[in-house]
Amino acid sequence: MSFVVKMNGAQNNGMNGNGVHHVSVRAHVSVNPAKLKSHRQRWNVRPSEMSKKTLNPIRAIVDGMKLTPNPEKPMIALSIGDPTVFGNLPTDDTVLQAMKEAIDSHKYNGYAPSVGYQKSREAVSNFYSCPEAPLEGKDVILTSGCSQAIELAISVLCNPGDNILVPRPGFSLYKTLAVSMGIQVKHYNLLPEKSWEIDLQHLESLIDDKTACLIVNNPSNPCGSVFTKDHQHKILAVASRNCIPILVDEIYGDMVFPGCDFQPLAPLSSDVPILSCGGLAKRWLVPGWRMGWILIHDRNDIFGTGIREGLIKLSQRILGPCTVVQGALESILNDTPPEFYQGTISFLKSNSEICFSELSTVPGLNPVMPTGAMYIMVGIEMEHFPDFQNDVEFTERLVTEQSVFCLPATAFEYPNFFRIVVTVPEEMMIEACIRIREFCARHYRPRSQDSHELDQ
Repeated sequence: MSFVVKMNGAQNNGMNGNGVHHVSVRAHVSVNPAKLKSHRQRWNVRPSEMSKKTLNPIRAIVDGMKLTPNPEKPMIALSIGDPTVFGNLPTDDTVLQAMKEAIDSHKYNGYAPSVGYQKSREAVSNFYSCPEAPLEGKDVILTSGCSQAIELAISVLCNPGDNILVPRPGFSLYKTLAVSMGIQVKHYNLLPEKSWEIDLQHLESLIDDKTACLIVNNPSNPCGSVFTKDHQHKILAVASRNCIPILVDEIYGDMVFPGCDFQPLAPLSSDVPILSCGGLAKRWLVPGWRMGWILIHDRNDIFGTGIREGLIKLSQRILGPCTVVQGALESILNDTPPEFYQGTISFLKSNSEICFSELSTVPGLNPVMPTGAMYIMVGIEMEHFPDFQNDVEFTERLVTEQSVFCLPATAFEYPNFFRIVVTVPEEMMIEACIRIREFCARHYRPRSQDSHELDQ
């Protein structure tokens, strides 16, 4: 038995001038044509388990809501955590100029290292380094927004089957990422009556031998709260006692109102290793630029080389954040004037005070005054609103009747509250509060639904 193999252009190696080579094989070798075919007889393309486990609670809830605004009233969206939506909070001219210069230099059109340009990493480390928590360029991983920083941090600290501790109410991305990776989420409670401090006893009760990470968000989304130094020391004490590393989400760092101090967590830690996630998005009002970072704080070398190497390897799955923004980063951090930050904070505080003042006198609502970030949480005394079963129905009808869209706090694992974004123009904030008041006045009942029905 033999095959004839024709090799184009072949002149040597035992072949004739036509490139034909006779290959003999043993007679007992047989080729079953059926085995050359795929065993698959029909199309069977299925989504991955990871994709099926991926669920954004905000999208899942909002997409299921019947959001038909009142056509007689213009829509006021108080639901989106994007400070650029209404155009009233532009970034500073120095930030834009830094970007223009980076583009004009033609230096930043190619690939950067997956962890970012060394010069850009050093710019971040210099900006955030302090004597209590010194940083060098090697301690910074640049990422595509703070969201990717959080993803890398969870990925490097946790394995499938582990669990992480997440605030309730809290930013939904933590759960979205963890569950998609096969990591269990345990929610620890925040206390509205204590300006959303952590219930430390509840937190510690959740820790077991599978707990890989504690996530702390300060200043908070969705609460707008800022932890005191004393409270953060108590959080660190829990982590230290139980040898649990901390992922701290500080994307709203320094966005705190006058009279309230923001204290980063890492300088307060004597032993707990910390991955601090941040970025340009909120403080510099450029969320679309997708520039984030992880600051590795590990003064006692508890992470060792493994976590650092792991972060580098994980960062290599994609080639990092936008190189043009990296090129502008040093100037953005060093040249943005303090007046820009102060102007943003002053506006956010003023809008928060307007919102709190207006809604705190509305029967059935209990707003919690924030001290930072861009949000205010408002409690709903559901027993006084028998027309609605929960916060989702309440906020859905608020859109239908008043064209005001607030995010139901069920999206943050915290029912019977809703979140208001305070970045809208002041006149829009006032108008929204007037409409919320009208809505509540229409549906408020002084007694429970059962008592009300007995009186009919």
